[in-house]
Amino acid sequence: MKIPIDFVSRGFKIQGKFYLAVGESTFATVLLLPGFPGNEDDVLELGQSMSQCGINALTFNYRGTYQSEGTHSLGSTLEDISAAIEYLHQEGVIRKFQIDTDKLVLGGYSYGGGMALAYAAIHPEIKRIFSIAGTDHGEFVQEYKQTPAFAEMVDAMFEELEFPTGPVRFVGKLAVEELVQNPAPYDLRLNATILANRDILLIGGWNDLNVTIEHHILPLYRALVEANAPKVQIAAFQDNHAFESSREELAAIVIRWVKPS
Repeated sequence: MKIPIDFVSRGFKIQGKFYLAVGESTFATVLLLPGFPGNEDDVLELGQSMSQCGINALTFNYRGTYQSEGTHSLGSTLEDISAAIEYLHQEGVIRKFQIDTDKLVLGGYSYGGGMALAYAAIHPEIKRIFSIAGTDHGEFVQEYKQTPAFAEMVDAMFEELEFPTGPVRFVGKLAVEELVQNPAPYDLRLNATILANRDILLIGGWNDLNVTIEHHILPLYRALVEANAPKVQIAAFQDNHAFESSREELAAIVIRWVKPS
């Protein structure tokens, strides 16, 4: 069952959806972060798939995107994640959605996957994280600074996304400048030692030209292994960034990891 919800992040109303698990007990619950700018529905159909397998899932539109209020930035995304976790810990929400707060998982796709790991790096209470084609923004900013053609493509994309012609309220160049000026909090390999004691699942697509396994996924996995991470897993599909031909298999791996039998 899909239920519209909203919560407040730093005074701004954030719009989301809660995919309610089927059953009568309390449930593991996933905070599922979309890519950028996301959409107004599910994330790779995972919310629906998880709810049918006894897992709650909450997803939302980041501040300044679609119907969520405010202005979008990397910093506001971290604040929105905090607000969503606080929402999931409200007594009324716990009762309404039968949430087992001891089984909260943070996960995300693309931009959301990278931001899930970046958030976990500064929040040690987050113990379990999965990242599907997750952007390492440290790698992203290096390519932006070193490859003019890539920088031009990113600038053009952000210009298209900017309100009122696009769904995002931000100033595109300032959004990139925020990352250029302060990449450290979002550089996943730099934070590998901090993340090494967590339970982490990394997923990539061999045909993904946006978040390549070679530059984003494998280097982080290697850094975590080098940091003696005892609970890091990696999986890859012969698929593109949207996982268009492997949605069911992708969901099965994530569900099995979130809720081991």
